[in-house]
Amino acid sequence: MMFFVSLVIVLIVGDLGSTFLYHIPQHLWFKLHLRTHHDRNRSYWDHAILSKDPEILLDGLLGALPYIVLAIPFCFLGPWAAAGAILGLVLGQLHVWWRHTVEIGWSSPPWLVRIARIFQIVLPEDHNGHHVNPDIEFGDIFRFYDAPARAILTYVRSVQRRRRTALKRLERIRALRAVRSLRTTQRA
Repeated sequence: MMFFVSLVIVLIVGDLGSTFLYHIPQHLWFKLHLRTHHDRNRSYWDHAILSKDPEILLDGLLGALPYIVLAIPFCFLGPWAAAGAILGLVLGQLHVWWRHTVEIGWSSPPWLVRIARIFQIVLPEDHNGHHVNPDIEFGDIFRFYDAPARAILTYVRSVQRRRRTALKRLERIRALRAVRSLRTTQRA
């Protein structure tokens, strides 16, 4: 039982953490992931599989960190829990490699698409969609994180836009006040 519990927690909760604690913030505020993984000048197969570039490896490690952090405690709960957690990490890594195979010619067969849709698993074609449009298809392993991720992106971006607009208005108001104050001082 602990084998399956640790396996499922590492995969599902790890994907939650990776998506919402790393991937979304990288798309909103930071540049490492966008610069390395979404660089249109190089193959993302290279980014995800072949590269030894320290920045690309760091991006991969930071994306995997939630899975690793979740797996560690299970390694102390007994051999079955440890085996499930380790298998979760291995399956997660295999999925990383697999989801980047469209660029080398992979096409998911219809039977696999049907199974993946039932379990909400990200297919290579789904992840390719994320590389074509970085604002869609979130979730490393599971597609059910896409809708909430997009909702958060939309909300945060609208708040940031409203904040920028409000700050620009405030700057104009302050500039007008400064001009009025200067005119009043010059008259006196």
